[in-house]
Amino acid sequence: MKTKSDNIFSSKTLNYFLQLAETMNYTQAAQLLGITQPALTQQIKKLERIAGAPLFYSVGKKLHLSDAGKTMLRTTHEVYDILNAATDEIQQTTSATIGKIRIGLLSSIEDKVFTNFIIDYYHENPDVEVTLLMLSRKEIWGKLENNKIDLAIMYLPDESIKNWKPYKSKKIMEEEILFLHHDEALSKKKKIKMKDTTGNRWVTYPESYYMNEVIKESYKNQLADLPEVAGQYTTPSQLYKFSNATECYTALPNSYVKAHEREAELQAIPFDPAIKFKMAFVYRSDKDQIPRIENFLSSFDAHLIESDYNSRLKSED
Repeated sequence: MKTKSDNIFSSKTLNYFLQLAETMNYTQAAQLLGITQPALTQQIKKLERIAGAPLFYSVGKKLHLSDAGKTMLRTTHEVYDILNAATDEIQQTTSATIGKIRIGLLSSIEDKVFTNFIIDYYHENPDVEVTLLMLSRKEIWGKLENNKIDLAIMYLPDESIKNWKPYKSKKIMEEEILFLHHDEALSKKKKIKMKDTTGNRWVTYPESYYMNEVIKESYKNQLADLPEVAGQYTTPSQLYKFSNATECYTALPNSYVKAHEREAELQAIPFDPAIKFKMAFVYRSDKDQIPRIENFLSSFDAHLIESDYNSRLKSED
């Protein structure tokens, strides 16, 4: 027989509640969950009946958490933290060479070095199953929070995350954004001011993407007009291809440009001032104590000591 607590803490219902609490939009939450809006509404109403109070209320078209909803949200996060800690504690006693490792890679990062490393890692550790997922920043943080990935590979600092207490990071490399163009008038420049990059339309990442936010913030800090946008794409290969074919300007990480510099006629110049950040592994605080995760991270360190990240970008196919 199901108890009241069984119903409240069913994984499916809580996931639905968390998604709605994050988006505050029934249509968007249902799309992200892959269900219909009536199905989502039914699950929320079921949770509200069990809780004995409304969890959301509307003002006009805008959805808000009620006081009961805020309590439910805080408690749900606490429950997931406890379950994640228990999972990590159990996993710390497992083998370094057997098991699964789930990795989320920010989709705007060139995957060549990581894919090649995972192939090498498989030859040395055939009983460790590594899954590499190309994800958006929002998807990465959601899966980290719910313990659905063990490691994230992403860009930092990330101002969208306010609570870093449960997480640790491990630097992979310094990264820099380069300006890409076909313009002969700019070909002799060794660096370029942001105010000098608006003479042509741009192809960019979507608004919510890390790279787009970093670039826009840099332009605002330099009191430069933002470029006129011709199109937006989610992966560096799409931006690179579109820019090369249309002569629209764009900006991409130095690592991606190095990996593909022989594939196009685009010229790359650093910005002045430079736009820099770092690429890093991000994971829940105790994950690096799990033997297979510790072994994976130390093996990657050894991989880069043998030949650094930028060298591998140029040399590996």
